[in-house]
Amino acid sequence: MPNRTAFFVSDGTGITAETFARAILTQFEISPKMVRLPFIDNADKAHQAVRQINHAAAVDGKRPLVFTTLVNMEVLQVLQRHCQGMLIDMFSTFIAPLEQELGMKSNHRVGRFSDVAKSREYHDRIEAINFTLEHDDGQTNENLEKSDVILIGVSRSGKTPTSLYLAMQFGLKASNYPLTPEDFERQQLPAPLLPHKKKLFGLTIDPKRLSEIRHERRPHSRYASLENCRYEVREAESLMRRAGVRILSTTHKSIEEIATLIRQDLEAAMTR
Repeated sequence: MPNRTAFFVSDGTGITAETFARAILTQFEISPKMVRLPFIDNADKAHQAVRQINHAAAVDGKRPLVFTTLVNMEVLQVLQRHCQGMLIDMFSTFIAPLEQELGMKSNHRVGRFSDVAKSREYHDRIEAINFTLEHDDGQTNENLEKSDVILIGVSRSGKTPTSLYLAMQFGLKASNYPLTPEDFERQQLPAPLLPHKKKLFGLTIDPKRLSEIRHERRPHSRYASLENCRYEVREAESLMRRAGVRILSTTHKSIEEIATLIRQDLEAAMTR
């Protein structure tokens, strides 16, 4: 793939533009350089952004992809008139048809995310993130009963990133607990987890992939050896099956997919 740059331009944080754009770009087999340009809220900053975009066009030899969520029309017009990228105005793409369908004008305000910080849902999510950080990797057994979900699995199987995603995206209090050779020898779950079996989800991973990940952390160690990884994964899966824990593989699924499957399962359990 020839060099190409994707810009996310916004008069706010740029998070919306980047999130939308990344979701769209995953549909294509490309790996562009990604640049976020936040707080482009006046014409002078817009011209600076245009210079950066046009420089990328000259260097790459390809039109940059420019995703915008600009509310200020004066700023947007600077990009429309002068930038040499492919301009994708996400607000006009989605908001204009919605205005027509709903029969009303949008608020068209910069920085609507500031309103989110005042909501109960936002504060619950922050509380979930703090809880999840405190209960990462079995650091504490205190208040384990307050967990919405508890992830278990061998070291480096994806427990921490999945837990944080569950907290940040879904506001779930997620604990995670490592399964160790001592647990395999006892052939039972760690004692603190036994009262919470209904909240348990097991993460597993292909031993070869696990070995690769562990080698990045501790190269040429027994911890990272393929033989040891095979042993740990085999014993962990056996232990989880005996305990009746649902097992999800992180080998070929993204953190987002794993987290969504867990959330769906939790919601289904609540309706039973």
